[in-house]
Amino acid sequence: MSRHVGVVMDPIGSINFKKDTTLGLLLAAQAKGWYLWYMEQSDLYLDRGAARATMRSLHVANNPDAYFNLGGPEDRKLADLDAVLMRKDPPFDMEFIYTTHLLETAERQGTLIVNRCASLRDCNEKLFATQFPDCCPPLLVSRDMDQLKQFHAKEGDVIYKPLDGMGGSSIFRAKPDDPNLSVILETLTGFGRRTIMAQRFLPDIAQGDKRILMVNGEPIPFCLARVPLAGETRGNLAAGGSGTVQPLTDRDQWIAEQVGPELRRRGLLFVGLDVIGDYLTEINVTSPTCLREIENEQAIDIGGLLMNCLEQQMAGGNG
Repeated sequence: MSRHVGVVMDPIGSINFKKDTTLGLLLAAQAKGWYLWYMEQSDLYLDRGAARATMRSLHVANNPDAYFNLGGPEDRKLADLDAVLMRKDPPFDMEFIYTTHLLETAERQGTLIVNRCASLRDCNEKLFATQFPDCCPPLLVSRDMDQLKQFHAKEGDVIYKPLDGMGGSSIFRAKPDDPNLSVILETLTGFGRRTIMAQRFLPDIAQGDKRILMVNGEPIPFCLARVPLAGETRGNLAAGGSGTVQPLTDRDQWIAEQVGPELRRRGLLFVGLDVIGDYLTEINVTSPTCLREIENEQAIDIGGLLMNCLEQQMAGGNG
């Protein structure tokens, strides 16, 4: 049965062909013979209770010189689509939230939204991980600078980060007796007006910040370890880290087993876990990446696995 699948994403003409996970997912959907429809956030609107969009038919190709072709604009109901991949990158701002509400209108009318809209809103990528305390390192979430300083005094070497950052932005490390501790906390909390996370520094970051992809609560058996540049504490590729594909460890597998059932319950079909050493640090639900890097080195069709899951979901199964 041919399906119609939409995607909400950043401008397709500006993506990184070699690394873009959304392109990998679209190639997998097209390989199943599904029709693709392209949208950006600004194309979505609500009219008399119906979620609609100015969308374009889309054809993709695994060709860096000509990897997409768009048809002319068509005004259609989102509910006419079988599924929509919500792949808009952060920032997670009010426009992002409004987009999830528009998509949720179609979701109520039977369109499968990946990932589920309510879960995109509810599952902050840093706070969500704290629901699994046995998997996480010692951490504190607060905007009280005295509390945050006390955590540093106890742990000695601490990472401080905003709750809405991405790509390693605005992450600070405060070593023992760091003279910049106060200014770090003043900057991140806005003198106590913004809540942030403090996390014990994990020396295993030198071996990489592992991205483990999850499809319907099940881990892909290989992850991408993002290794920091010399002198850096951030492994994010956006911060200059390099990626190495490697098999999951027993501990990685155990963490995935703890998190997987909750992902399925929340309709989070495609998720990226961030693991440093033995500890879960984040759960990425908005637009997880690293699919292309893993697929390029291992004979595993991650996009195809997700599309098979979507097919079962659209047919009324459990995936």
